[in-house]
Amino acid sequence: MNQLTPFRLSSFVMIALLITSCTGEPRTETPSITWETVQDPSDRIHTITGFSGPEAVRYDPVQDLYFVSNFAGGGNKRNSEGFISKVTTDGSIAELRFMTGNESHPLHAPRGMYITGTTLWAADIDGVHGFDTSTGEHTDFVDFTQFEIGFLNDIVAGGDGNLYVTDTGGARLYKIENGVATIEYDPLPISPNGITLDPESQQLILAPWNGVMEFYAYNTTTGSLSIFDRASSGGNFDGIEFHEGRLLSASQVDSSLHVTRDGLDYVLITMPGRPADIGLDTRRNQVAVPYIARNAVDIWQLP
Repeated sequence: MNQLTPFRLSSFVMIALLITSCTGEPRTETPSITWETVQDPSDRIHTITGFSGPEAVRYDPVQDLYFVSNFAGGGNKRNSEGFISKVTTDGSIAELRFMTGNESHPLHAPRGMYITGTTLWAADIDGVHGFDTSTGEHTDFVDFTQFEIGFLNDIVAGGDGNLYVTDTGGARLYKIENGVATIEYDPLPISPNGITLDPESQQLILAPWNGVMEFYAYNTTTGSLSIFDRASSGGNFDGIEFHEGRLLSASQVDSSLHVTRDGLDYVLITMPGRPADIGLDTRRNQVAVPYIARNAVDIWQLP
């Protein structure tokens, strides 16, 4: 693939961006950013701290806020200490432990999340939890313990209305239909991490882990799998989302946000740590990036 030539922000815009420190204070001006601009840590709009192993961010457009899942002690430990935070778009934690499990279905280490209607779905060690987005109440649990689970990681709703869950440790894709989990595709040619829906083709796009550079597309209607695109750099891709026809992917190898479109792959943002599962604020064209090791979430401006 060809590499697009990056452009730095002008000195004027850099000064405007630095007016706000990384404490969650909102900026008064929107940075002048294009798809050719390469941002670095000095360009962050907000840095939000105080989490406990934040693994994923999901934006709720109805309530105009973020949800942040917290490992809280380990990615694969059944410690019942996991929780999901409610965070405002201006960079403040509204409620740290907004969603937790219950005695019957404790929340251990929540990862990827997705919203359907008024339910936030979160992948966990033994299955998928459902929470009311307004109250935080635990409402559902889909049990996966009948399978040989490797590492349930991310979740999305397909064009058919069913939920799909990646298993990074098992190189497998699951489907949840009418509250029941089944194996959808096994084995996959990659260890899938993030998953998202391509709004144009209605195919599911899978992010590769373990050194593989190919993103795969899965057609839920035909059950067919094909290569969607290939990254030219980076690797160990975690969260992925589509924005204006571009695939955004968080690369842990080079700590950056990549853009893939029409056979091109390039770095849009270089980050201060290894990014996990990103979330898109569709109102403001902003992306929220969690860092498990830093216990922080950064918010950046998109074009």
